[in-house]
Amino acid sequence: SSGINAEYGGVQSRFIESQEAVSKLSKKETGKDVLVPLTSSMYVPGQLADTEKVLIDIGTGYHVKMTISEAKAYFIRITEYITKKMEIVQKNLIEKDKLRQVTTEILQLKIQAQQQQSAQQQA
Repeated sequence: SSGINAEYGGVQSRFIESQEAVSKLSKKETGKDVLVPLTSSMYVPGQLADTEKVLIDIGTGYHVKMTISEAKAYFIRITEYITKKMEIVQKNLIEKDKLRQVTTEILQLKIQAQQQQSAQQQA
């Protein structure tokens, strides 16, 4: 249960980091030296060719060219969407936990009743 929330939180933080990166990019100059991430731990040197438009990974291997303001708006929307989903999941987890507790209590009562019945039959 907390694994799902952690997963949503990780996704949410990646979008927030991307939004911050786009904001910083808008303040950079064309031709400026940068490190381009190839993987999470490997970077190669590069130069900014365009600070007006960015290529955004929208999932499942699709990328969309957006202006800086479009990218910022996209990251705000997706972060808000994930936050709402996290709230729904959290609410559902709380309800399911309450149901689990009630079910456990009912089972314990039934086991106790059965044990008492067995003890009475043996006496």
